[in-house]
Amino acid sequence: MWCAEPVRVPFHCTDNDIAQAGLTCSEEAPCPVYLELTAVAALGSKLFVTGNLHSESAPLYSLFMESDDSGATWTEPVARIPGAGLDLLQFPDFEHGWASGEMLQPLARDPFFLRTDDGAKSWRRQPVFDDGTAGSIHSFWFEGNSGSLVLDKGIDGAARYVLFESPTGGDTWTIRESSDRPIRIRSMPPAGTGAWRVRADGKTKAFLVEKSDGENWKPLASFPIAAGSCKPGEASDLDAPK
Repeated sequence: MWCAEPVRVPFHCTDNDIAQAGLTCSEEAPCPVYLELTAVAALGSKLFVTGNLHSESAPLYSLFMESDDSGATWTEPVARIPGAGLDLLQFPDFEHGWASGEMLQPLARDPFFLRTDDGAKSWRRQPVFDDGTAGSIHSFWFEGNSGSLVLDKGIDGAARYVLFESPTGGDTWTIRESSDRPIRIRSMPPAGTGAWRVRADGKTKAFLVEKSDGENWKPLASFPIAAGSCKPGEASDLDAPK
């Protein structure tokens, strides 16, 4: 039976974090902080997960982690972005990779990509639209220089979901379709058909990173959902990942 040591994500909450998130924490009633993992993907021998750290009422930081030893230890190749979250992840080849995200405070807006063109040796942040665009990236897919993304504006209506396409590797985007229902990107594989997945496990109160093993799933890493707390004038700092 698999029983690996849980990977604890270090978190250091400051008074500025409390103020920026609009939290009402006190010494007697600290604000719990939680981890959320949203996607996992592999590039050769490297494994990546995306997600965020948040309180019960507000986002705190995006999270992007990398493992070179099958999930035993993890590092953060990209600095955390205050008030943001990372959602989806794709490596269309051994050189290029994309992680989608958006600012979440106070509402989802200004969607962006973290992008690599050198096999994940370095990453850069690339906005999708001009600042001030409401919504988040519902789905995306790249094949060579051709990219597609579906924007979820987050407001019910005939044009809540908008399909954009790019012939320039994501440098420019053109509207192709809008709908009141999620639009499927035709070239994108069906959900749940990949070799990797991340899921919340209620029994262990952790997120599990798992790899497909025939008809079963093999867990490689476990991340506790509880990630500390925020108190005015006192930092909460967990041990570094082991």
